[in-house]
Amino acid sequence: MTIAARKIRMIMQLRKAGIGDTRVLSAVERIPREAFVPPTFQDQAYENTALPIGHGQTLSQPIVVAQMSQALSAGPRMKILEVGTGSGYQAAVLSRLCRRVYTVERFKELLTIAEQRFTDLRLHNITSQQRDGTKGWGEQAPFDRIIVTAAAADIPLPLLEQLREGGIIVVPVGRRSREQDLIRLTRREDGTFGEENLGPVRFVPLIQGLPTDDRDYEDDVGYSSMAGKQAS
Repeated sequence: MTIAARKIRMIMQLRKAGIGDTRVLSAVERIPREAFVPPTFQDQAYENTALPIGHGQTLSQPIVVAQMSQALSAGPRMKILEVGTGSGYQAAVLSRLCRRVYTVERFKELLTIAEQRFTDLRLHNITSQQRDGTKGWGEQAPFDRIIVTAAAADIPLPLLEQLREGGIIVVPVGRRSREQDLIRLTRREDGTFGEENLGPVRFVPLIQGLPTDDRDYEDDVGYSSMAGKQAS
């Protein structure tokens, strides 16, 4: 089966799974997922499966990328913060949905590879930086939308503070991989948050702090601080 045929099959699977936002489907169709997949897994680029990308991180399933993108309800004039660049695939999809994507990654090697992919695909509306994602990107705040592609025990307060009034944050929440839910919070005028549970997911943990050596990852398993009590 050709890459084009595999992509068409994937888009049909996304539709069947409930992805009805035509802008999201178009963005997924326009971004070549094979460009973000390690060579060993090229034959699985358009399978609905998560794939390893190194440093204990994964490229999320297409359905998860599409679901999170749809949950953001991003408009073409919006500014989005992504916490966890990873392979760069989610940021690439978002770049087709909004004006500007700011994406942060704690692993320098992953970020360097992702940045080269952005350049190769001429995705010029993505700005990236190595930093602790739990602290957001205060210099560029506020954001219209924030997406977190790793699971937090609780949502970091800086991310909530950097969300614009009326803004939406989508984040997996849960301490254990089998006990995570995808949560969408909307910031109200009075500063409180409306919360929606979009269902169970499985993500690698969101780690606080930038290690001096990527090998520290296995021992650095602390979670970010909680701000969930502001949600209601």
